[in-house]
This record gives sequence, structure tokens and C-alpha cells, in this order.
Amino acid sequence: MDDLYRELIIDRYQNPRFRGALDPHTHSYEDDNPVCGDHIRIDLRVSDRDVVTEALFSGEGCSISQASADLLMEKITGMPLTEVRKLGKQDVLDMLGIELGPVRLKCALLSLKVLKGGVYGLDEVMSLDELAAS
Repeated sequence: MDDLYRELIIDRYQNPRFRGALDPHTHSYEDDNPVCGDHIRIDLRVSDRDVVTEALFSGEGCSISQASADLLMEKITGMPLTEVRKLGKQDVLDMLGIELGPVRLKCALLSLKVLKGGVYGLDEVMSLDELAAS
């Protein structure tokens, strides 16, 4: 089963479906993982009914960080912001489907951190260490 998920990660890294930028966008945030240098920016378009109508990411980094960003953008497209705000660490891990060590866990959670920064604002963003421990 792990091989299937590894193939998914490589495919999403090499052929992302949600890579790009939105201009204009209603929400945008970017950050990096200082441990490894991964960088992600997420742009969202949210309707007047608070539903994510479009979600794209840009940035650079390892296969785990980029694949998790791509999978997360797919998951949230069409989702109300109230549901997006409920997403957590386990949701990202379930999408990736493989066990991750502490360093790789932070790579996987960078997109979630950036997403939460975009929908909550800077003051409510957890650090990668806090997300990994949650």
C-alpha cells in the first residue's frame, strides 16, 4: 500500500494539478520551512457565500511539501471556509498515506500552515512545531 501512496506523491510532485497563482485572489499567504528551505504560497478565491471556488499554490521544495500542497488544494476546492478551518494534521497525513518522520512531517504540514495563515490571518498561524505536535 505504501508503494501506491509513494507513486501518488511523486506524480503530484512531477505533475501538480493545482500549481499556479490567482490574480485577483481573495486570500493569499506564503511561508517557508526554515529547516529545509521549502517555500509555499497559496492563493484562494472565495465566493460571497464563503466557499473556496479556486485554490492554487506556488513555491518550491521537496516532493512531500509540493505533493501535500497540491492534494490540499484539490481537497479544499468547493469547500466552505468553515470546513477549511477545521482541517488538521491528520487530514494531511491521510491524503499522503505514508508514515513520516519528524522532519518530513514539517514538510508535509507546511501547506496546511500556509492555508491557515490565509484563511485566519497572521495572528492565528501556528508554527510548524505546533502543527506537528497537534
